[in-house]
Amino acid sequence: MDKKIAIGFDHAGFDAKDDVLSTLNELGVAYDDLGTNSVESVDYPDYARKVAEGVAKGEYDQGILVCGSGTGMAIAANKVRGIRAALAWNAETARLAREHNNANVLTIGSRTTPQGTIPDIIRAWFNADFEGGRHERRVEKIGTIEKELLT
Repeated sequence: MDKKIAIGFDHAGFDAKDDVLSTLNELGVAYDDLGTNSVESVDYPDYARKVAEGVAKGEYDQGILVCGSGTGMAIAANKVRGIRAALAWNAETARLAREHNNANVLTIGSRTTPQGTIPDIIRAWFNADFEGGRHERRVEKIGTIEKELLT
């Protein structure tokens, strides 16, 4: 796979790090690990911002963020212009986020995702592509909202 992605975790997501890394290695996806590297308490917005800004600047093709619920990371990442972060709790929501929403950052909740599901979510994410077509118009409308409201 020719993509390079950024990954980030907070302390609550750290327990899922091995699953994420092993799945990315299995898929042959190049990544930069932007932290954290322990279960010591950290602030998830710091890691969401690092990953989201890297994707928005074009340094990375996509990002993956993991916290306890996945929600905080998604909220923080979506504050960065050009980011469409989607929380996926199973393979189908990951696939649809790519196919229909052209999501460029995947967020996962390590405490809320069923055991053993994270590798399936990541595989579905990387096996899916944006379908365009009717979805293109909708994604463009998201960009319009962003331009009008975030200036």
